[in-house]
Amino acid sequence: MSWFTVDDDDDDVPYGEYADHEVRQRPNPKANRPRTKRRPEHSDAVTGMVTAVDRGRYTALIPGDARSSERTVLAARARELRNTAIVIGDRVHLVGDVSGDEGSLARIVGLDDRTTLLRRSADDSDRLERVMVANAEQMLIVVAAANPEPRVRLVDRYLVAAYDAGMQPLLCITKTDLASPDSFLENFAALEVPVFRSAPGAWPLEEIREALAGKTTVFVGHSGVGKSTLINALVPDADRAVGHVNEVTGRGRHTSSSSVALRVATLGAEGGESGWVVDTPGVRSFGLGHVTNDGILRGFTDLVPYLDECPRGCTHTSDAPDCELDAAIADGRLDAIGAQRVESLRRLLS
Repeated sequence: MSWFTVDDDDDDVPYGEYADHEVRQRPNPKANRPRTKRRPEHSDAVTGMVTAVDRGRYTALIPGDARSSERTVLAARARELRNTAIVIGDRVHLVGDVSGDEGSLARIVGLDDRTTLLRRSADDSDRLERVMVANAEQMLIVVAAANPEPRVRLVDRYLVAAYDAGMQPLLCITKTDLASPDSFLENFAALEVPVFRSAPGAWPLEEIREALAGKTTVFVGHSGVGKSTLINALVPDADRAVGHVNEVTGRGRHTSSSSVALRVATLGAEGGESGWVVDTPGVRSFGLGHVTNDGILRGFTDLVPYLDECPRGCTHTSDAPDCELDAAIADGRLDAIGAQRVESLRRLLS
């Protein structure tokens, strides 16, 4: 049998199993449209701020406009964002049911660029970072003057994390009725970090509210220092759980199990802009495994004049030859507090 036949125009024309009209298309088993890499533009999406995260559900606040009032919606994450961490403070794009009615569920389909990002790791050897809060301008470090005892090196870690994230650090000393915080604060006097002193019945609420106005501030601190108590005083309807310090171990109990953003009103100023506070669970350690050496150095701005005099390539560690930090300690330019700061820096670097 011949493979080809000749038509009237003497052109070779394939036939049989090689004919074009015999090629069979594979059927679509799901009977749906072919997949495409093109994604919807979601031009109708609205923007909201994430205020809480709970087991794959995100609470977002959508500001009011001329057509609708401010409302809180519950949302799920779109499939294309399944590998993207969404945290409190993120500005997200929402589609679907954004009415905020009971039983409604919107969908997060986009994420705005973040201006700041607070991260921590499980410990210093763990390079896997945990994203905590996005787009916060400030970090309020809450420390108790006593019960539990303040830890200088933990505050150093908070300062490093704040500067690495691009946040302005603030310091609040609670329970000043139990002990004087002056000797503790000497460790950070050269940093010019704003300090608030707090005690039962003598809370500096107006001063703190003024510092929080118009900004998002994340509250961090050791368990049991009174962080949630302070937030309840600033936001009366917050109803954050408070705990006590174990009399045997001297450690506080973890009372805040999740992070949440709360609006704090500004008092004493007409037209004052409200701010946001982010309450985070109390921690006993704050890993900086994800922070580079340059990021650590940004947390010790009081030592910068001496670091600038170090030889090129100096690691600033205890075994670094001709490190200017050692010379400054030896000739008295750095006092006992400064020497402790150097020790803290070197512990973090190593």
